Amino acid sequence: MPVIALVGNKGGAGKTTLSINLASGLHRRCSTVLLDADPQRSSFQWRELAERDDLVEVVDAVDDLVGTVTEYRDRYDCVLIDCPPSVQSDQTRQALTCSDLALIPVLPSPLDLWASVHVEKELEWARTVNPGIKALLVVNQLEARTRLSRLVQDALAEIAMPVAKTSITRRMAYRNAMLQGCSVLDAGASASDAAADIKQLVEEVVTIYD
Repeated sequence: MPVIALVGNKGGAGKTTLSINLASGLHRRCSTVLLDADPQRSSFQWRELAERDDLVEVVDAVDDLVGTVTEYRDRYDCVLIDCPPSVQSDQTRQALTCSDLALIPVLPSPLDLWASVHVEKELEWARTVNPGIKALLVVNQLEARTRLSRLVQDALAEIAMPVAKTSITRRMAYRNAMLQGCSVLDAGASASDAAADIKQLVEEVVTIYD
């Protein structure tokens, strides 16, 4: 299983929430650790405040990301990195040089999708030192019972990166689970729809490396 960096070029795309829930889903499949490389340390604080012992491990990796990846990739089947909300940050650039897959959560709007061109440019740079890195856009916070608009579909078509078949729907279950100190996979029946989205994305990611 790979090292996976969750990368974004702006805040508000739900990167940290997706990091926690995807890591939690993979944690149910194989030994998984989430490295928090975002100076806000939201993932790390979520795990520190959680009162459950069965949740995915989260490690503070802000100050030495490459060294932490080197240490933990030999101890776990899967390593996820929650990067800062900027592709030009030192931590994000380091993550791209040592990851096998960059997952890029984007909001379902043309402006947000067009902004992902900055991620494409950083990936071009990263491939000069890490030519094997793959990339996958994940449409996040899609409104329930809506389809991608024609403008969004056109914007996706202009981006030279593959798009995940799984879209993550905006649901209160994610916020509620965070407040409860767990993932949507641990939040019971009220979060079943959100959990289904995460499980589907986990399967899609696992399939890439099976």
